[in-house]
Amino acid sequence: METDWEAYGWERLGEGVGRRRLPGWDATVGLVTGRDAVLLYDTGATLAQGAEIHADVAALTGGRRVTHIALSHPHFDHVLGTAVFAGAEVFGAVGVDALLRREADELRADSVRQGVDEAVAAEAVEALVAPRHTVSGEWTLDLGGRQVLLANVGPGHTGHDLALFVPGAAEVVFCGDLVEESGEPQAGPDAIPTRWPAALDRLLSLGGEEAVYVPGHGAVVDAAFVRRQRDELARRFEVS
Repeated sequence: METDWEAYGWERLGEGVGRRRLPGWDATVGLVTGRDAVLLYDTGATLAQGAEIHADVAALTGGRRVTHIALSHPHFDHVLGTAVFAGAEVFGAVGVDALLRREADELRADSVRQGVDEAVAAEAVEALVAPRHTVSGEWTLDLGGRQVLLANVGPGHTGHDLALFVPGAAEVVFCGDLVEESGEPQAGPDAIPTRWPAALDRLLSLGGEEAVYVPGHGAVVDAAFVRRQRDELARRFEVS
């Protein structure tokens, strides 16, 4: 019998597929299990959040460990728990590895500005694990009896936006912060807003009309929501 995901604060999206909205910044983490491997999409804002996710995964999977991590984009609330998952193969959009090393001080400073304790932020950044595998187009991962697709669909929210497509009876697209439901999409200094609508077009092409779309922040949405947000961004940034 499959574990009760809700008992651990997770939302089941399909067989062996779920997500959790983390406290603090309402960031999503996603989980996909196969026969041979366990994939985590994003890792939380601190090492403590990472450790909590680690414990959740063990409980949900009967003690299995995370073997693969995909980082949606290089913002603190999505990457700073990565070091907890020792031995996992880490994936990110091409260029994100160098950016995380180069911009480590800014990553720490941004997390502190957003409310992370200075010592906690410093510890997480010191331990930060950059992706070893970088995705320039698409990358298929075989988790054992299940294949998933990592797709570099950006730039948009940042210059390094990586989506995750999970085929199944109910297809699931993990969008990172290219899509936000709990507030207006955030365009910070590293956003490329003129390219953002096209990134959402690529997400929609990936998932189609019937897929479940999982935002980086907020409730699960459908293709119509993604399309409306795409059109709103196009108007906001005066992009056709």
